[in-house]
Amino acid sequence: MRQDDRSGLMFALCGFALLSLGDAVVKTMAGEWPPTAIAALRYVLGAAGLSAILLATEGPAGFHFARPGLQVVRGVAVAISTVAFFASLFVMPLAEATTIVFVSPLITGLLAPLFLGERAIRATWIASGAAFVGVLIVLRPNLAALGPAALLPLASAFGMSALFMANRAVAGSASALAMQAKLALVAAPVLVAAAGLGHMSGIERLAIGAPSILVIAKCAFVALSASTAHWLIYMGTVRAGAATIAPMTYVQLVVAIGLGWLWFGDRPCAWSLLGGVIIIGSGLYLWRATRRKAVIDVDI
Repeated sequence: MRQDDRSGLMFALCGFALLSLGDAVVKTMAGEWPPTAIAALRYVLGAAGLSAILLATEGPAGFHFARPGLQVVRGVAVAISTVAFFASLFVMPLAEATTIVFVSPLITGLLAPLFLGERAIRATWIASGAAFVGVLIVLRPNLAALGPAALLPLASAFGMSALFMANRAVAGSASALAMQAKLALVAAPVLVAAAGLGHMSGIERLAIGAPSILVIAKCAFVALSASTAHWLIYMGTVRAGAATIAPMTYVQLVVAIGLGWLWFGDRPCAWSLLGGVIIIGSGLYLWRATRRKAVIDVDI
């Protein structure tokens, strides 16, 4: 496909904005159904829809699992990340939970040398140190008010980091659609099992009752919006390149702040905004440093 930065950026912008909209819809279900059950239904619906599309476009061959161990890692990682993030949305403002999850690329930068053998650069350590300060600033009021529950977005960030690294390890082994479908196919039974265990645990918040039609509709919307968002981001990457659209990731945070303020009345405090600015700045600094390094390596 011909390089087209403008349309690629627009695709990515719409995709990242749509992800935040789906997160906001999840937050509206607080108290209506457990986060484990919401995550399970979201991925069951997503797996069914993506599998149907994959079967129609690629046939049975599209379901071949290359490197099955890593595919399991991908599914378990996204399951952990999803449950932790959905749970955090029930107890924290949307913007603050989203802000903390945005350290996942920096966590990946720190862990990739250990698990993938990639060479770390000094910028990774600088950006990660700064982002850690940003996380502490955002966590400060939430940790005091919520206790350990405030760490849920951080757990989600580590889950996303594991997913990023597993994605790198299996990159190129199947089409983007097949990779997305396989992710959902592995995550769905893991999340169903987690929801069942939560229900049997005796913890009242995790007890699963019959969902209302509205809850089912919202879960279906989240599944559809997330799949559409990932397709839009993929199209943006194809048209403009991953390095070009990378900064558009932070549109998701801007939209989360706006939706949290308008929809839930969660006006971010000055400290949360400061922490968010530090995290975003760290990510952009690392993106710029890695992009410059890539250009230098090509020139050499």
